Order: sequence, then structure tokens, then C-alpha cells
Amino acid sequence: MVEENPTRAPRIIDCAELRERIAVFRGREEAGRVLAGLLAREQRHLSRPLLLAIPSGGVPVALAAAGVLGWPLDIAPVSKITLPWNSEAGYGAVAFDGTVRLNEPLLSRLPLTRAMVEEGIAQTRQKVQRRLRALRGDRPPLERVIPGHDAILVDDGLASGFTMLAAVEAVRHCDPASVSIAVPTGSRETVERLAGEVDRVWCCNIRSGYPFAVADAYRNWYDLTEEEVLALLETSAGST
Repeated sequence: MVEENPTRAPRIIDCAELRERIAVFRGREEAGRVLAGLLAREQRHLSRPLLLAIPSGGVPVALAAAGVLGWPLDIAPVSKITLPWNSEAGYGAVAFDGTVRLNEPLLSRLPLTRAMVEEGIAQTRQKVQRRLRALRGDRPPLERVIPGHDAILVDDGLASGFTMLAAVEAVRHCDPASVSIAVPTGSRETVERLAGEVDRVWCCNIRSGYPFAVADAYRNWYDLTEEEVLALLETSAGST
């Protein structure tokens, strides 16, 4: 059963039978197809839907969903600003247009100087621009693609949500008709917080508790390389 969750923000839509469960998807492709089923019931409310995949993990999810729905898809690079001593942990994110969102409560507890933070932002901006060139090539800039569309940001899950917040802010700068989020899995706290920032959040598998790991929703989980993402995009382009 798929339903809009009446006990939380009315803009959250989830799958009731997947709540609080782990290992619910074989992989990102299956997760994308399940997500497509959640999105399909909304087609009548979306006059110009546009799926915006956040690489790397959001790309196979969005490609699978787009294949089911027949909706257009583009790539919206966003990258977390990582700690100098831990490339897996971050204190904010930079989006495709240079938008920066910082986790100020976390920053206040970290031994980072302002110069170190600014250096991290600059390095992340360079990374995002490189990914834009690598993954979007000579496509028109997103600032020209997004206007007037019902923009739907797609990732493989929501943990802290700071990467997604940066993406939402960047998309809003592009004059969309609406901005929504679609993910296979997400932290209950983060989903509820982000629902106040966008028009709608679709999240198949909402889970509570701490710590939260996106990977726990997947039976087959691995980090995608940029080369693998490019191969997926090239295969998709060749099949259309």
C-alpha cells in the first residue's frame, strides 16, 4: 500500500509497508523502480516534471525511475564539504551553482579555523564544477533547463540532509514551478525537516533511530565511481 502519511507533514508521501524496515531494496535500480511507483500517482499534479539526479548514488535511482515514468532527467551535481582528516564525514555541501550550506552546529564543535573552512569550500566548488563538465558535457546550463519545470531532486537516500538542502536552494535560484525531493529511503527526522523546505517529499522507506545509514535499506550496496556513473549515463543515452 502506498499512502500519504497523515501523522506527519502532509507533504510527505511514503510506503506504509516499508516503514522502519531495513534491506528492502536489492539495489539502487530496484529502489528507483519502487520510487517510480510512488511518483506515478502524482503525475496529474505535475505539468512539467523533471528528475534531477544527484551523483553519484542518485543517478541509477533516477535512471530507473525515469525509465518507468518516461520523465526527462538531468544531472545536478552537489558535493559535501569533507573534513580534512576524514573524507567520509562532512560539515556542509556545495551545489552546482556555487550555493553553500554549512552545518553550523557541527562546525561550532570542530577544531577548524575559518581559513580551513574557506579552503574546504573552495576545493569542493572545484570538484562540483569538474563533475558538471564530466557528467553534463555540453548540455545547456541547469539555470536554463530548470525554469518552469516541476523539479524533483533524486538521491539514493537522506541521512543528515545537508547535501540535499544545498541542492534545493540551488534549484530554487533557477525559477522552477515547484521543488520536491524523491528518495528511496530516509531518516524520519531529516525527511520531516526537509518537508518544510520543499513542495513535497517522496520517501519509500522512512526509518527512525540513530545512527541512521542509507546503506541499511539496500541488500547490495557499494559506492559508485564517477566512471561507473558515466557508463550508466552513456548506456541510458544509447538506449533512447
